[in-house]
Amino acid sequence: MIISRNIQLLRILKITWKTDLFLILSCGLAYFIDEHLVKEYIELPAIIPSLLGTALAFFIGFNNNQAYDRWWEARKIWGELVNDSRSWARGVLYYIPQTQDPTYNIKALQRRLVHRHIAFLYALKSNLRRTDDQTYQKYLEQDEVQNVNRQSNLHNAILEQQSKEIGKLHEENVINGFQFVELNHTLVRFCDCMGKSERIKNTVFPTTYHFFTRLFIWVFVILITVYCTQTIGAWSILLGWLIGFVFQTTHLIGLSLLNPFDSIPSGIPLSQITRTIEINLLQMLGEQQIPEPVQPVNNEYIM
Repeated sequence: MIISRNIQLLRILKITWKTDLFLILSCGLAYFIDEHLVKEYIELPAIIPSLLGTALAFFIGFNNNQAYDRWWEARKIWGELVNDSRSWARGVLYYIPQTQDPTYNIKALQRRLVHRHIAFLYALKSNLRRTDDQTYQKYLEQDEVQNVNRQSNLHNAILEQQSKEIGKLHEENVINGFQFVELNHTLVRFCDCMGKSERIKNTVFPTTYHFFTRLFIWVFVILITVYCTQTIGAWSILLGWLIGFVFQTTHLIGLSLLNPFDSIPSGIPLSQITRTIEINLLQMLGEQQIPEPVQPVNNEYIM
Protein backbone atom coordinates (compact mmCIF):
# COMPACT_ATOMS: atom_id res chain seq x y z
CA MET A 1 0.00 0.00 0.00
CA ILE A 2 1.40 3.40 -0.97
CA ILE A 3 1.92 5.58 2.11
CA SER A 4 3.90 8.46 0.61
CA ARG A 5 2.00 11.67 -0.08
CA ASN A 6 4.44 12.61 -2.83
CA ILE A 7 4.48 10.91 -6.21
CA GLN A 8 7.95 10.42 -7.68
CA LEU A 9 8.16 11.26 -11.37
CA LEU A 10 10.88 8.62 -11.88
CA ARG A 11 8.55 5.88 -10.65
CA ILE A 12 5.82 7.01 -13.05
CA LEU A 13 8.27 6.98 -15.96
CA LYS A 14 9.45 3.48 -15.04
CA ILE A 15 5.88 2.25 -15.28
CA THR A 16 4.80 4.17 -18.38
CA TRP A 17 7.91 4.55 -20.55
CA LYS A 18 6.98 1.71 -22.91
CA THR A 19 3.48 3.12 -23.33
CA ASP A 20 4.88 6.62 -23.85
CA LEU A 21 7.23 5.37 -26.56
CA PHE A 22 4.41 3.56 -28.33
CA LEU A 23 2.19 6.66 -28.11
CA ILE A 24 4.89 8.90 -29.61
CA LEU A 25 5.49 6.46 -32.46
CA SER A 26 1.74 6.21 -33.10
CA CYS A 27 1.34 9.99 -33.11
CA GLY A 28 4.35 10.40 -35.39
CA LEU A 29 3.02 7.83 -37.83
CA ALA A 30 -0.46 9.43 -37.78
CA TYR A 31 1.08 12.85 -38.48
CA PHE A 32 3.18 11.49 -41.36
CA ILE A 33 0.26 9.69 -42.98
CA ASP A 34 -2.07 12.67 -42.66
CA GLU A 35 0.50 15.23 -43.79
CA HIS A 36 1.86 13.36 -46.81
CA LEU A 37 -0.82 10.89 -47.91
CA VAL A 38 -4.40 11.76 -47.04
CA LYS A 39 -4.45 15.45 -46.14
CA GLU A 40 -5.55 16.50 -49.61
CA TYR A 41 -8.39 13.97 -49.73
CA ILE A 42 -9.87 13.76 -46.21
CA GLU A 43 -10.56 16.38 -43.54
CA LEU A 44 -11.44 14.91 -40.16
CA PRO A 45 -14.51 16.51 -38.50
CA ALA A 46 -13.82 17.82 -34.99
CA ILE A 47 -16.86 16.07 -33.56
CA ILE A 48 -15.38 12.57 -34.04
CA PRO A 49 -12.44 12.84 -31.59
CA SER A 50 -14.64 14.92 -29.26
CA LEU A 51 -17.31 12.24 -28.98
CA LEU A 52 -14.76 9.43 -28.70
CA GLY A 53 -12.84 11.28 -25.99
CA THR A 54 -16.01 11.81 -23.95
CA ALA A 55 -17.06 8.16 -24.27
CA LEU A 56 -13.55 7.00 -23.40
CA ALA A 57 -13.48 9.13 -20.25
CA PHE A 58 -16.70 7.50 -19.02
CA PHE A 59 -15.37 4.05 -19.91
CA ILE A 60 -12.11 4.52 -18.00
CA GLY A 61 -14.00 6.05 -15.08
CA PHE A 62 -16.23 2.98 -14.85
CA ASN A 63 -13.21 0.65 -14.92
CA ASN A 64 -11.44 2.59 -12.20
CA ASN A 65 -14.53 2.67 -9.99
CA GLN A 66 -14.85 -1.11 -10.20
CA ALA A 67 -11.15 -1.54 -9.50
CA TYR A 68 -11.28 0.68 -6.43
CA ASP A 69 -14.34 -1.19 -5.15
CA ARG A 70 -12.35 -4.44 -5.28
CA TRP A 71 -9.40 -2.83 -3.50
CA TRP A 72 -11.52 -1.23 -0.78
CA GLU A 73 -13.51 -4.40 -0.17
CA ALA A 74 -10.25 -6.33 0.29
CA ARG A 75 -9.03 -3.72 2.76
CA LYS A 76 -12.25 -3.91 4.76
CA ILE A 77 -12.05 -7.70 4.88
CA TRP A 78 -8.58 -7.62 6.38
CA GLY A 79 -9.64 -4.87 8.74
CA GLU A 80 -12.31 -7.25 10.04
CA LEU A 81 -9.66 -9.94 10.43
CA VAL A 82 -7.61 -7.60 12.62
CA ASN A 83 -10.55 -6.95 14.96
CA ASP A 84 -11.75 -10.55 15.05
CA SER A 85 -8.22 -11.85 15.68
CA ARG A 86 -7.92 -9.74 18.79
CA SER A 87 -11.39 -10.85 19.88
CA TRP A 88 -10.35 -14.48 19.36
CA ALA A 89 -7.29 -14.07 21.59
CA ARG A 90 -9.33 -12.37 24.30
CA GLY A 91 -11.96 -15.09 24.11
CA VAL A 92 -9.33 -17.83 24.37
CA LEU A 93 -7.61 -16.13 27.30
CA TYR A 94 -10.71 -15.26 29.32
CA TYR A 95 -13.46 -17.66 28.18
CA ILE A 96 -11.45 -20.79 28.88
CA PRO A 97 -11.37 -21.04 32.68
CA GLN A 98 -8.85 -22.86 34.82
CA THR A 99 -9.78 -26.48 35.43
CA GLN A 100 -8.80 -29.07 37.99
CA ASP A 101 -8.55 -31.72 35.27
CA PRO A 102 -4.85 -32.73 35.26
CA THR A 103 -5.07 -33.72 31.59
CA TYR A 104 -5.43 -30.05 30.64
CA ASN A 105 -2.68 -27.46 30.80
CA ILE A 106 -4.77 -24.34 30.25
CA LYS A 107 -1.82 -22.09 29.54
CA ALA A 108 -0.51 -24.48 26.91
CA LEU A 109 -4.02 -24.85 25.46
CA GLN A 110 -4.49 -21.09 25.18
CA ARG A 111 -1.08 -20.69 23.61
CA ARG A 112 -1.84 -23.42 21.08
CA LEU A 113 -5.15 -21.87 20.05
CA VAL A 114 -3.63 -18.41 19.59
CA HIS A 115 -0.56 -19.74 17.76
CA ARG A 116 -2.75 -21.79 15.47
CA HIS A 117 -4.67 -18.66 14.52
CA ILE A 118 -1.43 -16.87 13.63
CA ALA A 119 -0.59 -19.88 11.45
CA PHE A 120 -3.99 -19.49 9.76
CA LEU A 121 -3.24 -15.86 8.90
CA TYR A 122 0.15 -16.66 7.43
CA ALA A 123 -1.26 -19.54 5.40
CA LEU A 124 -4.08 -17.34 4.09
CA LYS A 125 -1.66 -14.55 3.20
CA SER A 126 0.61 -16.98 1.35
CA ASN A 127 -2.33 -18.35 -0.63
CA LEU A 128 -3.65 -14.91 -1.60
CA ARG A 129 -0.21 -13.78 -2.78
CA ARG A 130 0.56 -17.10 -4.48
CA THR A 131 3.82 -17.55 -2.58
CA ASP A 132 5.37 -20.58 -0.91
CA ASP A 133 5.67 -19.07 2.56
CA GLN A 134 6.21 -21.73 5.23
CA THR A 135 6.00 -19.33 8.20
CA TYR A 136 2.73 -20.88 9.31
CA GLN A 137 4.53 -24.11 10.22
CA LYS A 138 6.43 -22.58 13.14
CA TYR A 139 3.13 -21.86 14.89
CA LEU A 140 1.80 -25.41 14.54
CA GLU A 141 2.74 -28.59 16.32
CA GLN A 142 4.49 -31.21 14.23
CA ASP A 143 1.52 -33.57 13.92
CA GLU A 144 -0.69 -30.61 12.96
CA VAL A 145 1.71 -29.62 10.18
CA GLN A 146 1.43 -33.10 8.71
CA ASN A 147 -2.37 -33.09 8.91
CA VAL A 148 -2.66 -29.62 7.40
CA ASN A 149 -0.25 -30.37 4.54
CA ARG A 150 -2.44 -33.26 3.40
CA GLN A 151 -5.05 -30.76 2.24
CA SER A 152 -4.79 -28.35 -0.67
CA ASN A 153 -6.43 -25.49 1.25
CA LEU A 154 -4.02 -25.03 4.16
CA HIS A 155 -5.79 -22.13 5.87
CA ASN A 156 -9.12 -23.94 5.79
CA ALA A 157 -7.45 -27.04 7.27
CA ILE A 158 -6.10 -24.92 10.12
CA LEU A 159 -9.57 -23.55 10.86
CA GLU A 160 -10.82 -27.12 10.89
CA GLN A 161 -8.25 -27.95 13.59
CA GLN A 162 -9.46 -24.98 15.63
CA SER A 163 -13.07 -26.06 15.32
CA LYS A 164 -12.28 -29.62 16.37
CA GLU A 165 -10.43 -28.44 19.45
CA ILE A 166 -13.09 -26.11 20.79
CA GLY A 167 -15.71 -28.78 20.04
CA LYS A 168 -13.73 -31.22 22.14
CA LEU A 169 -13.40 -28.65 24.93
CA HIS A 170 -17.18 -28.25 24.97
CA GLU A 171 -17.81 -31.99 24.97
CA GLU A 172 -15.50 -32.41 27.96
CA ASN A 173 -17.13 -29.46 29.80
CA VAL A 174 -13.97 -27.39 29.85
CA ILE A 175 -16.02 -24.56 28.36
CA ASN A 176 -19.77 -24.07 28.69
CA GLY A 177 -22.31 -23.64 25.91
CA PHE A 178 -22.12 -19.84 25.84
CA GLN A 179 -18.33 -19.84 25.62
CA PHE A 180 -18.42 -22.45 22.87
CA VAL A 181 -20.94 -20.44 20.84
CA GLU A 182 -18.89 -17.25 21.12
CA LEU A 183 -15.63 -18.92 20.10
CA ASN A 184 -17.30 -20.81 17.28
CA HIS A 185 -18.97 -17.63 16.04
CA THR A 186 -15.55 -16.00 15.79
CA LEU A 187 -14.31 -18.97 13.73
CA VAL A 188 -17.31 -18.51 11.42
CA ARG A 189 -16.30 -14.88 10.89
CA PHE A 190 -12.76 -16.01 10.06
CA CYS A 191 -14.23 -18.40 7.51
CA ASP A 192 -16.35 -15.60 6.01
CA CYS A 193 -13.32 -13.34 5.62
CA MET A 194 -11.36 -16.22 4.12
CA GLY A 195 -14.09 -16.90 1.57
CA LYS A 196 -14.48 -13.23 0.64
CA SER A 197 -10.73 -12.90 0.12
CA GLU A 198 -10.65 -16.01 -2.07
CA ARG A 199 -13.58 -14.69 -4.09
CA ILE A 200 -11.73 -11.47 -4.89
CA LYS A 201 -8.52 -13.32 -5.71
CA ASN A 202 -10.20 -15.89 -7.96
CA THR A 203 -12.58 -13.53 -9.77
CA VAL A 204 -10.81 -12.26 -12.87
CA PHE A 205 -11.81 -8.80 -14.06
CA PRO A 206 -13.07 -9.21 -17.66
CA THR A 207 -10.08 -8.94 -20.01
CA THR A 208 -12.27 -7.31 -22.65
CA TYR A 209 -12.28 -4.15 -20.55
CA HIS A 210 -8.47 -3.96 -20.65
CA PHE A 211 -8.22 -4.75 -24.35
CA PHE A 212 -10.88 -2.37 -25.62
CA THR A 213 -9.85 0.43 -23.27
CA ARG A 214 -6.30 0.35 -24.63
CA LEU A 215 -7.57 0.01 -28.19
CA PHE A 216 -9.91 2.98 -27.81
CA ILE A 217 -7.14 5.09 -26.27
CA TRP A 218 -4.86 4.44 -29.25
CA VAL A 219 -7.66 5.16 -31.74
CA PHE A 220 -8.48 8.37 -29.90
CA VAL A 221 -4.82 9.46 -29.82
CA ILE A 222 -4.45 8.84 -33.55
CA LEU A 223 -7.64 10.73 -34.36
CA ILE A 224 -6.75 13.71 -32.18
CA THR A 225 -3.29 13.83 -33.77
CA VAL A 226 -4.75 13.73 -37.27
CA TYR A 227 -7.24 16.47 -36.45
CA CYS A 228 -4.64 18.74 -34.81
CA THR A 229 -2.24 18.26 -37.73
CA GLN A 230 -4.61 20.38 -39.79
CA THR A 231 -4.09 23.38 -37.47
CA ILE A 232 -0.78 23.09 -35.56
CA GLY A 233 1.27 20.84 -37.80
CA ALA A 234 4.04 18.75 -36.22
CA TRP A 235 3.15 20.00 -32.73
CA SER A 236 0.19 17.62 -32.97
CA ILE A 237 2.62 14.76 -32.17
CA LEU A 238 3.42 16.28 -28.77
CA LEU A 239 -0.21 17.16 -28.10
CA GLY A 240 -1.39 13.68 -29.07
CA TRP A 241 1.19 12.08 -26.78
CA LEU A 242 0.22 14.36 -23.88
CA ILE A 243 -3.49 13.56 -24.18
CA GLY A 244 -2.74 9.86 -24.60
CA PHE A 245 -0.45 9.95 -21.54
CA VAL A 246 -3.27 11.35 -19.40
CA PHE A 247 -5.78 8.71 -20.52
CA GLN A 248 -3.30 5.83 -20.40
CA THR A 249 -1.95 6.74 -16.95
CA THR A 250 -5.47 7.04 -15.58
CA HIS A 251 -6.22 3.60 -16.97
CA LEU A 252 -3.03 2.14 -15.44
CA ILE A 253 -4.00 3.52 -12.03
CA GLY A 254 -7.18 1.45 -12.19
CA LEU A 255 -5.27 -1.64 -13.32
CA SER A 256 -2.94 -1.36 -10.34
CA LEU A 257 -5.94 -1.74 -7.99
CA LEU A 258 -7.62 -4.68 -9.72
CA ASN A 259 -5.64 -7.36 -7.84
CA PRO A 260 -5.41 -6.00 -4.28
CA PHE A 261 -3.69 -9.08 -2.85
CA ASP A 262 -0.75 -9.05 -5.26
CA SER A 263 2.67 -8.19 -3.87
CA ILE A 264 2.85 -4.76 -5.49
CA PRO A 265 3.17 -1.25 -3.99
CA SER A 266 -0.51 -0.46 -4.57
CA GLY A 267 -1.75 -3.76 -3.08
CA ILE A 268 -3.17 -4.40 0.37
CA PRO A 269 -0.29 -4.57 2.93
CA LEU A 270 -0.93 -8.18 3.93
CA SER A 271 2.55 -8.63 5.40
CA GLN A 272 2.17 -5.56 7.59
CA ILE A 273 -1.35 -6.47 8.72
CA THR A 274 -0.41 -10.07 9.47
CA ARG A 275 2.68 -9.00 11.41
CA THR A 276 0.64 -6.47 13.39
CA ILE A 277 -1.85 -9.17 14.41
CA GLU A 278 1.02 -11.52 15.25
CA ILE A 279 2.64 -8.92 17.52
CA ASN A 280 -0.64 -8.07 19.26
CA LEU A 281 -1.54 -11.69 19.94
CA LEU A 282 1.92 -12.69 21.17
CA GLN A 283 1.94 -9.71 23.52
CA MET A 284 -1.47 -10.74 24.85
CA LEU A 285 0.03 -14.16 25.60
CA GLY A 286 2.87 -12.48 27.46
CA GLU A 287 5.57 -13.95 25.26
CA GLN A 288 9.02 -12.40 25.15
CA GLN A 289 10.14 -13.10 21.58
CA ILE A 290 8.14 -10.53 19.63
CA PRO A 291 8.97 -9.90 15.95
CA GLU A 292 9.65 -6.41 14.65
CA PRO A 293 6.93 -4.56 12.69
CA VAL A 294 7.17 -4.55 8.91
CA GLN A 295 8.94 -1.41 7.76
CA PRO A 296 8.02 0.72 4.71
CA VAL A 297 10.13 0.43 1.58
CA ASN A 298 11.95 3.75 1.01
CA ASN A 299 9.17 5.43 3.00
CA GLU A 300 7.00 5.06 -0.11
CA TYR A 301 4.94 1.91 0.35
CA ILE A 302 4.47 -0.99 2.71
CA MET A 303 3.82 -4.58 1.68
